[in-house]
Amino acid sequence: MTKTALWVAHVDVTDADAYARYAALATGAIADHGGIFLARGGAVETLEGPVRPRNVVARFPSMQAAHDCYYSDAYQAALRHAEGAATRELSIIEEL
Repeated sequence: MTKTALWVAHVDVTDADAYARYAALATGAIADHGGIFLARGGAVETLEGPVRPRNVVARFPSMQAAHDCYYSDAYQAALRHAEGAATRELSIIEEL
């Protein structure tokens, strides 16, 4: 049985307009790879590590789907809008 995977992103947005363009384009790319959002920019309490006020969690059908989404042409086009518009950490994590 293939395990699902999560994208977990911690973001500090520095250019809201550019980042909004990224988010709009990324939404479609993520959906095209079977991703669904579980959390997206809601309330957060940082207990350890750097404060990143925007946090996003998306579930994908597999590690491969999450990986393929990140490297897809559509996501890479979206990502260009995030460059210089935010400080981010993004990981893919296999679910139990």
